[in-house]
Amino acid sequence: MDLLWQGITEAIRLLLSGDPEIFSIVLLSLRVSLTATVTSLILGVPAGMALALSQFRGRRFLISLVNVGMGIPPVVVGLMVAILLWRSGPLGFLGIMYTPLAIIIAQTLIAFPIVTGLTLAAVQQLNPKVRLQIMALGASRWQMLWILVREARLSILAAAMAGFGGVISEVGASMMVGGNLLGQTRVLTTATVLETSKGNFDVALALSTILFALAYMITLALTVVQQREKTL
Repeated sequence: MDLLWQGITEAIRLLLSGDPEIFSIVLLSLRVSLTATVTSLILGVPAGMALALSQFRGRRFLISLVNVGMGIPPVVVGLMVAILLWRSGPLGFLGIMYTPLAIIIAQTLIAFPIVTGLTLAAVQQLNPKVRLQIMALGASRWQMLWILVREARLSILAAAMAGFGGVISEVGASMMVGGNLLGQTRVLTTATVLETSKGNFDVALALSTILFALAYMITLALTVVQQREKTL
């Protein structure tokens, strides 16, 4: 218990002292995870809607891949991205291995199936008659899709929270493709692992406390928006 309290105290001290290294790690963590979450929403919401509204050969197979992807270990994703971006890999010529962009790509691949799967489930739960009524009123296909997104907005916000939670807390893939380089690719999760391996449990607990606080604040903001939408 004393160690836990020491970690919380150390977290407050690090933040109040304006430690540039800590603020660099915090800002990079936010930038990487928020970018990955937004990218997964841009790609995952349309993909989930397409799977929910379309009928084509291989649809069930794709849905099964999405469902498997929702639970795939992040280190597996990190390994696949590392193989692709390695110098001798097919995308090695891009030279983005051990950069924040590599972490964003890995985290986007982690969040994408989560957002897609939850969007798919949300749209499938809507009454099929709603689509018929919308089309009967003369709405275009794009208008219909927008209305369906609005109808499923609460679940899509939940998908955003789940996707963000999955990437902000991820460590394996980030370390594999980012390398945990100080001032370049070190984020809160990888910094916590490093400090733990060095035996600096107070600093590791401090970093974990900051990570939890960030995740809570972002999730709280999304929850407020979600519940406000529910009352409209």
